[in-house]
This record gives sequence, C-alpha cells and structure tokens, in this order.
Amino acid sequence: MKKLLLLVLILVVALFAAGCQREGTIIDINGSDTMVNMGAALAEEFMKTNRNIEVVVSGGGSGTGIAALIDGKADIAQSSRDIRESERAKAKARGTLHEIIVAWDGLAIAVHPANPVKELTMAELAAIYKGEITNWNQVGGNDAPIVLLSRDTTSGTHVFFKDFVLDEAEFAPATMMMPSTEAIVQELAQNRNGIGYIGLGYVRPSVAILGIRADDTAPAVVASIEAVLDRTYVLARPLFFYVIGEIKGDLKTFLDFVLSSTGQKIVRDLGFVPIK
Repeated sequence: MKKLLLLVLILVVALFAAGCQREGTIIDINGSDTMVNMGAALAEEFMKTNRNIEVVVSGGGSGTGIAALIDGKADIAQSSRDIRESERAKAKARGTLHEIIVAWDGLAIAVHPANPVKELTMAELAAIYKGEITNWNQVGGNDAPIVLLSRDTTSGTHVFFKDFVLDEAEFAPATMMMPSTEAIVQELAQNRNGIGYIGLGYVRPSVAILGIRADDTAPAVVASIEAVLDRTYVLARPLFFYVIGEIKGDLKTFLDFVLSSTGQKIVRDLGFVPIK
C-alpha cells in the first residue's frame, strides 16, 4: 500500500512539473543585434499572457537572421536594413515574403564625453569614415587621430551606414569592425578619440551624441525619438520583421501583439521609435 501511495505521489509530482513547463508553439526569431533587446522584451511580455507560445530571440546580425529565415531555421528575421535582391529572390523561392516595419530607429553618432566636437555635417561624417579626414583638429577638435568604430559586415546597421552615409563607398582600412553595438559603446566609453554609430536604444550616459547637420546651412539635430518621428533627423531608418509563408495562428497572434499599442509602448520604452 505504501509503495502504491509513493508511486501515485511521484506521478502527481511529475504531472505537475510537466504542466509548469511551456508547451505548444515555438516561434524562433533571429537577426539584428540592434533589435535583439527589443525583440526579447516583446517576447517576454507576450509570453506572460500566451503561456502556450514560446518565443526565442537571438542576434548575430541582420544578414545572419535573413539567412536563417531562408534556410527554414527561423520563423522571423529581424533586420535593420532592407532585404537585398539576391536574398529576396531566395526567400520568394520558399514562399510569399512578408516585410513588416515594426519600429523606426535613429542612428546616433557617438564619441567619448570628453571630446570637444559637438556636431558634424553629413559630408564631414562621410569623409571621416572614408579616411579623408583623419585628425579631430580638421573638424574643430583636439590634435589627435580619429579612431573609427563600425559594426561588422554581417550587421544591417553597417549596411545602412555604408549605403546612406558613404554612398556605397568603402570604409577606411583603419576602421575597427566591432562584433556588436554594445561593443562600440564600451570602446567609446574609454577611448577619447573614438567615433561610432549606434542605435537610439543603445545610447548611454557613458558616451556623448553629436548633432548632425544635413548640409552646411542646416541646423544640427541630435538623434532622439522626437527628431525621428518628425523627420528632422536625417540618419533614420525602419526596422523590419521578415516572414516567409502564410501568417496565421500563433505567429499572427505574436505579430499582432508587436504592432499593437502595448507592443509599440515597449518599442518606445526601449528608446526606439514606434510606427505611429
């Protein structure tokens, strides 16, 4: 009898433990390091009221996420750049490709707080990253070499900066390619001569943000949610979710949440710009 009661007790405990585990759909999200914190926060809040759906978020860069989506290893690719035509063709070969803008981001130009330079024109920024301007004294700063920091080539932020700022020209050979935006922030916090570009969600007190002028006659505008919303800040871009195939069931439930007022509040709370 005691053995029977023990067996029943073990069975009850096992069933209770199994019931505490999340069961049902798993949605795999992969891609942009700029968006990884936002994706994780959205997933965490969503799963509080959708216990049967698990949302797993990982980074690695926009290109990595799009490749995973094409290979069928991800349900959603997070991307901070437009999908390339070669990628689009591969994606469409697997089914209908959906491109969803889930937020906007301003690309802030960051330096060490001790740097006396407070603003740059777009032309000066391009010349710095092309290696045509190499000393801070050429733009009103100290007599010191400029240390260039960039995201690596798998990053959608890297692609956007190269296309939009450098007009597809190559980065200067001396540019340090960093594995993540957080790595740029950490380097700038202790490198007085560094310059880097970071998403609004990564702005910290440990770095200073420069005002950017569209041209010599335009006013300097510092990256902010408000400046992106009213389109006065020139370095702004959409952030995308890419999906292949029919959007239905639990996947649709999650995407509807992301675009809802609750989801968009999370977007704004993290320093990104909501779509409305």
